[in-house]
Amino acid sequence: MYRKYKSAELVKPGGLDLKDRLVGVQRVTKVTKGGRAFGFSAIVVVGDEAGVVGQGLGKSKDVASAIAKAIEDAKKNLVRIPIKKGTLPHEQKGKYGGARVNIIPAAAGTGVIAGGAVRTVLEAVGVHDVLSKSQGSSNPHNVVKATFDALLQLRDAKTIAKDRGISLEKVFNA
Repeated sequence: MYRKYKSAELVKPGGLDLKDRLVGVQRVTKVTKGGRAFGFSAIVVVGDEAGVVGQGLGKSKDVASAIAKAIEDAKKNLVRIPIKKGTLPHEQKGKYGGARVNIIPAAAGTGVIAGGAVRTVLEAVGVHDVLSKSQGSSNPHNVVKATFDALLQLRDAKTIAKDRGISLEKVFNA
């Protein structure tokens, strides 16, 4: 799922204290000749609030099993996100479908200035101080994926130094 991101570090769920957060539940209807068949789809974000986060989608005929399936799916898609002193290493934009998300590092004490699905993802990652702006589609599925797109593009200074083959000091004092 995260193959297009070079710096995406996949994480195994074993030994992590993961907390799940429900982003949204949708009731979907399939109309057949016998009437309407109702089902549910749930999107969930799981994270250890220390840089590891994953998102999953579950579908079922009842809400509880849809959420359970979503949590299992999210645990299969865990990635590590670089966090620097409770905020992000740099500003980043993400997009998915019609959703656009801009996440900006903030000074200590600012809090999580984000709405809806973006807030859920950032809190699950463990970011404490961040500004964000969501534009375009407000569909929670696309907003969550756009937020993940932005988070997976983040790189810390050590990674940049290693990729360029230069020292950490040279990154800052180019």
